[in-house]
Amino acid sequence: MRHLSLLLCLILGSTPALATEPPAVPGWQDYRDGKLASARQHFEEAAGAGDRVAAFNLAMLYWRGEAVATSKPKALYWLRKAAEQQLPQAEHALGILYENGDAVPKSLTRATYWFDRAANHGLIVAQIDLGTQFFLGRGAPQDYARAAYWYEKAAEQGDAGAQYLIASMYEYGHGVRRDLESAIRWYAKAGVQGDVAATLKAIELAKQISGQAL
Repeated sequence: MRHLSLLLCLILGSTPALATEPPAVPGWQDYRDGKLASARQHFEEAAGAGDRVAAFNLAMLYWRGEAVATSKPKALYWLRKAAEQQLPQAEHALGILYENGDAVPKSLTRATYWFDRAANHGLIVAQIDLGTQFFLGRGAPQDYARAAYWYEKAAEQGDAGAQYLIASMYEYGHGVRRDLESAIRWYAKAGVQGDVAATLKAIELAKQISGQAL
């Protein structure tokens, strides 16, 4: 089971939350400075005015019990507000909640629904999670082609883990036409980012192709 609290901590720890959309700046700065009560006030004001990032950050305060009493119902309320405004981090977080049955009834189908929304809004981790849902047939019919599609989307955004996954799909022909050259290319990309196993796979497949050519 993946724990949401760590994921949310990591999301709050990124600034800005979206490259083109800075979070509610006064509240965020207060949060970084440890002025949690002031941060909460700013988040509440901005969230009440429709700021989706502030709604997300307010949800995190309620989830973690920072400057407020811990309240999963209130956290869920503000998380849904952010997700309804298409904030991908909030959409993905809802997917995790449904996957775990935390604060909501467990539903792998609903988890897949929210992963899909976040994936379509470009969130790398959601693209990987959605691909895995399709790969395993978890919360959706098993579909290697759709799994490969989402792994490649995440790989194209530079995620080393996704690059290894799509390389493996090309190596074995799962959901895609078997293509060792594409497999090598993706393994090599993951290897450049420090994945030693990926580098070894790229070398192994290159030798295999070279041997076939002799």
